Amino acid sequence: MSSFFNRPSDGLRAHLRRALLGLLAMVAVGVSPVRAGGLVQVKTVFILMFENHDWSSIRETNFCPYLNTVLLPQAAWAERYYNPTNNHPSEPNYLWLVSGTNFGVKNDKAPSVNGQTTTNHLAFLLDRAGVSWKTYQEDISGTDLPLINRGEYAVRHNPFMFFASVTNDLKYCLAHVRPMPELYRDLTNGTLPRFSFIVPNLTNDMHNLTSGSPSTRLQGDNWLARVIPQIQASPAYQDGGAIFITWDEGVGESSDGPIGFILLSPLGRGGGYHNTLHYTHSSTLRTVQEIFGLQPWLGDAANVEDLADLFQNPRLQVEGVPGTAGFRVAASGLAQGRPHDLQGSADLRSWSSIATRTATNGVARWEVSGPAPATRFYRVVETR
Repeated sequence: MSSFFNRPSDGLRAHLRRALLGLLAMVAVGVSPVRAGGLVQVKTVFILMFENHDWSSIRETNFCPYLNTVLLPQAAWAERYYNPTNNHPSEPNYLWLVSGTNFGVKNDKAPSVNGQTTTNHLAFLLDRAGVSWKTYQEDISGTDLPLINRGEYAVRHNPFMFFASVTNDLKYCLAHVRPMPELYRDLTNGTLPRFSFIVPNLTNDMHNLTSGSPSTRLQGDNWLARVIPQIQASPAYQDGGAIFITWDEGVGESSDGPIGFILLSPLGRGGGYHNTLHYTHSSTLRTVQEIFGLQPWLGDAANVEDLADLFQNPRLQVEGVPGTAGFRVAASGLAQGRPHDLQGSADLRSWSSIATRTATNGVARWEVSGPAPATRFYRVVETR
């Protein structure tokens, strides 16, 4: 006997996902948001941003050989990921990724014009939860506030610069807004934060075509080929890391997409898995909030599906016949080192506890001796 379900269609799966996960492995976290599937094990998140391309211009193009021949075969990705409707140009989308709204901004003007005094943004929630974070930006000095464009650095691609709670304290800001080369140092010396927002410069993010280059896409692809192997070689990635690769908006600063969203993670489905569920930048924000247990939902993150389908999901395996002399249960895909309660139900309404075990290497096992309650359904609930 097993908790395996035949997978429904994408649309039906989107509607039923939380209900099905409740049967497979429910995660109870008190007042924190429910974290589904493989999200419970993610420890470190990397978001890598690119510019102004529809997914159709990236997928299977000769200008992205590394992405298409190396990354996608090991990744999971979304076929229908969009920027929020009519949310253009770049700056509103970067703001949306960290706050779930554009605050009415519909241009690329500097923080001196579009700055916000609200604390309804990701950096504030991360700080309040004690989750370390940095944004790594190419071509900033790391010695002053990067509030204006400089060389190949574009402040419109650095959403944290638009919040007074970040920029009003120079020491705090400089601790969290760092030059790109420091990412490689932090990957190897144990100082990497749990959340990293990584932005290439205007050449490497597929925005500006450089002299002699055949394509902005090839420039970004070459950058990925340099950066991704270094992230994947790090302990932070190998032990519960997740890399999110996406674009700010569609081609020409007018298309809503679909734009690309790619997940690389030891906890992801991988193997070229992809779906046709409808996602937006709000889905990425909601997923980050779920991973780190951040509340309240920021803006539109309250209204969307998360990206859990791209991750591995918890599974129950039952050996023997429950209700007889004894049986064994193994649950995989669980949060490391946390207690999990095996529960049974005859009607999916009333659940009784059978036994509690702590997950080791993401797996918890139960050996139940003697007749168990007459049940037909089993679930695992994470307790704290």
